[in-house]
Amino acid sequence: MNVRVGEARAAAARWVAAHARTRPDYRGAYFSGSTVGRPNDAVLPASSDVDVVVVTEGDEAPAKPGKLRHEGVLLEITYAPWAELSDPDTVLGSYHLAGSFRRDTVIDDPTGRLRALYAYVAPRFAERNRVRLRCLDARHRVENRLAALDTSQPFHTQVMAWLFPTGVTTHVPLVAALRNPTVRLRYPAAREVLTAYGHQELYPELLALLGCEGVRARQTGRHLAELTRTFDATVPVARTPFFFSSDLTERARPIAVDGSRELIDRGEHREAVFWIVATFARCHTVLAVDDPALHAERLPAFLDAVVELTGITGTPDLLARREEVLRFVPRLWTVTEAILAANPDIGP
Repeated sequence: MNVRVGEARAAAARWVAAHARTRPDYRGAYFSGSTVGRPNDAVLPASSDVDVVVVTEGDEAPAKPGKLRHEGVLLEITYAPWAELSDPDTVLGSYHLAGSFRRDTVIDDPTGRLRALYAYVAPRFAERNRVRLRCLDARHRVENRLAALDTSQPFHTQVMAWLFPTGVTTHVPLVAALRNPTVRLRYPAAREVLTAYGHQELYPELLALLGCEGVRARQTGRHLAELTRTFDATVPVARTPFFFSSDLTERARPIAVDGSRELIDRGEHREAVFWIVATFARCHTVLAVDDPALHAERLPAFLDAVVELTGITGTPDLLARREEVLRFVPRLWTVTEAILAANPDIGP
């Protein structure tokens, strides 16, 4: 059954009323993520969820509940401390926070502070200096997180430590284009932006940094099949909490597995590589702790996927690829500055 975005938002609001407002530290809630800005009558794909941020008092937030179903809608619930949102200029400079307050996304605001934050952020969101700060925020995330890669960690952890900041290279131009810096669909979104602004030649370079520019659909499909086996074996044994634990549940399967199949089926097999490898590595992070024997049994499939989809055979390759990404960043920044200059929606 197709669910409209408006219906999904209403279900999310009812979850907040029933389950979040009862918390003694509850201070409000708002929408985030891919549904922000989408019309109420748009169909919510089965491979998408509705991101809800529950604001709590204090400097630290509780562990997030993650993905859950409410009234048939898949919700992604995250807690955020008010301290993270208390300075509106800091929010405006944060590329992962500001987009939620570009529009009125407030679900519930008993203190009035969320609407005040929206009133401050929205009219300033597209100011040139603010957009540039957010682009710099994304750039620094690439550089700082790659620099922090720890080669003493298990290989699956190293892969994640390289993969995610490498993927943030797509967010830098997305932010300049005032587009949502999406997670799973970051590569298709970046391709659209680069093409729209006449910089499509950069897109193959982004894929090359990931190592998947020459990957074929048959290869990606084979490794997705292996990931599916690993995912389905991980779900029933997962016990130790990780920040991504709710992504490795039966509820999350439409996104973690089926979403990658959708990309492959529509010819975006290279774009599917990022989330396939990320989910594979997350599965092994869990298995290494909760079922070492199964981790060892499924490890060859993961290593094969990393080699064939990214061209990385071990830590030396990861370090070499890290340096490639860091050398690429100045070129990426030049294109980002060009998009900033050409974007008609950015103000003075």
